[in-house]
Amino acid sequence: MGNRILIVDDAAFMRMMIKDILSKNGYEVVGEAQDGAQAVEKYKELTPDLVTMDITMPEKDGITALKEILASDPQAKIIMCSAMGQQAMVIDAIQAGAKDFIVKPFQADRVIEAIQKALS
Repeated sequence: MGNRILIVDDAAFMRMMIKDILSKNGYEVVGEAQDGAQAVEKYKELTPDLVTMDITMPEKDGITALKEILASDPQAKIIMCSAMGQQAMVIDAIQAGAKDFIVKPFQADRVIEAIQKALS
C-alpha cells in the first residue's frame, strides 16, 4: 500500500504534474484541493500521510492552510510548493512547520526525495 497523498494547488495542470510523478513512484493520491480552504477540509476528511501544498492560492494561501492543518493535527506532514523567487515565503512556511519545499517547475527526482524524507 503506497503512502496516501493530498495535492493542493490552484492550477489543475500543476496538480496533474505532481499526481503523475507520485503515481509513477507508487504513491496513492487520495485527493486534490484547489485552495487553502479546501485543503483544510480535505485534510480532515481524508487524513492523508502527506500533503503537497502550493503557497500562492486564492481564498486561503498555503501558509495559512498549513498553520490550520498543523493546529488540528501537529503530526501532519506538509511539503510546500512554490515558484522560483519566493524564498521569503518558503522560510515562513518552514518556520510555520512545513517539512520541506519543492520549487516549480517540478523535477520528479526532487519531488520524490522531499516526500521520502518527510515520510521517513
